[in-house]
Amino acid sequence: MLNLYSYLTIRLLLLNIKTKNSMKKLQLFSANPINKDLGLLLIRLIIGLLMAFIGYQKLIHFNEMAVDEFWAKNVSFIGMKGTVPLALTVFAEFFCSVFIILGLFSRFSLFVLAFCMAYIFLVIFPGSILENGEHGYKFNDAFVYFTIYVGLLFTGVGKYSLDQKLFTKKG
Repeated sequence: MLNLYSYLTIRLLLLNIKTKNSMKKLQLFSANPINKDLGLLLIRLIIGLLMAFIGYQKLIHFNEMAVDEFWAKNVSFIGMKGTVPLALTVFAEFFCSVFIILGLFSRFSLFVLAFCMAYIFLVIFPGSILENGEHGYKFNDAFVYFTIYVGLLFTGVGKYSLDQKLFTKKG
């Protein structure tokens, strides 16, 4: 899968350089974007793959995790414990991440993922945005993901997405 991912990324980059930016010089100290849509695609692919992997691990170990003490006692969402919050988390982390990778139902998926991450660092592990790590301070992973998801909510996912192809009016 990484070979296909690498191939597609390089192919898109080369295609874009040949057609659109052939006359532009790379300006390292310019505030103008080189290719905003390609940057958004790379962010979507990397963050989506990372979170989908986390969600996939929860999906394949769903039965063991559902009876685990952590999900049964520590995680409560609208008064529900155990299986329901775990299923909602799997939906957010795996399925919404796949949607983000594809660029399909992007705003909805980003909102669900941002909500899930905010719930983790505000309710489940409150006050854990900045933690003492092994070699100094570190940011909570859920907070970092939350920040990226909110940023993508504001910027949109770019033109290299199924949302752009399916839901944008031409004309």
